[in-house]
Amino acid sequence: MQHGMTQTKSAPEVVVIGRLGVDLYPLQDGVGLEDVSTFGKYLGGSAANVAVAGARYGHDVALVSRVGDDPFGRYLLRELGVLGVQSRFVAVDPEYKTPLTFCEMFPPDDFPLYFYREPKAPDLNITEGDLDLDAVRSARLLWCTGTGLSEEPSRGANLAALAARARADHTVLDLDYRPMFWSDPAEATRQVGAALEHATVAVGNREECEIAVGETDPHRAADALLERGIRLAIVKQGPRGVLAKTRDETVEVPPHPVTVVNGLGAGDAFGGALTHGLLEGWDLERTLRYANVAGAIVASRRECSTAMPTAAEVDAALASTRAAARGER
Repeated sequence: MQHGMTQTKSAPEVVVIGRLGVDLYPLQDGVGLEDVSTFGKYLGGSAANVAVAGARYGHDVALVSRVGDDPFGRYLLRELGVLGVQSRFVAVDPEYKTPLTFCEMFPPDDFPLYFYREPKAPDLNITEGDLDLDAVRSARLLWCTGTGLSEEPSRGANLAALAARARADHTVLDLDYRPMFWSDPAEATRQVGAALEHATVAVGNREECEIAVGETDPHRAADALLERGIRLAIVKQGPRGVLAKTRDETVEVPPHPVTVVNGLGAGDAFGGALTHGLLEGWDLERTLRYANVAGAIVASRRECSTAMPTAAEVDAALASTRAAARGER
């Protein structure tokens, strides 16, 4: 299939459902928000970042979400177009304001997040009526998130989209557990469990796997996901790299070393690159190495969405790593 904007009026190659908001990130490191004087404004939200990352590789990506009827909502709709993501399935919610997310930056490993999504974020107000189920079925890849299951009507919309796929290849559930979005971890376990019944790929870190299947050991967590009918289970292990399992293959790759500026977008960059590798039909090890490098590149940059790398940038970083391994300069 040919990638790019030529498909814009037809069914998208990739459909992503979920969180969309404005990131207001400090332009000073090592200080609390009370002492920050300037901020950068960026498109944000995990699902939206994955959509942008996938579009960077030339895929035709559509986002299903909602924004508020306010200046920040107008900014996001415009920015999606600038970043190459279809916004025709992004509705303007008449009731709720566009959410804002602030963070603090204490590199290399402390980046507290502050979500302003009360009383409710528009992206949790998407309904089944916001879905084009024909587009969902015909897409080569669907990406849903655990956060989208945290409230109705978003929960029903996500489950309807997942069910419409009838477990077609590349039906991805990003486990994406954010405890502040749930009243009870047990409820998250129930809802994520229901979604796993329809997914073919599951991606999460050890904490997210514990919520999903009750396991934190990476190998046991991957096996438990496979037992649920998942065909590809991916467990992020932080400094130990990434583990992936299918019925007949186990691959583990180390992290890509980088000087961290902001670690918050790395997982979304990983997701966009994973999408690319799956659609290109790459083998599992190549896909994981590529996704690890994409995540590392974004971790070395301040922002998230606009930091998503191009294929040329990832290829250059991979080539540099291979050259270093051979002792070349």
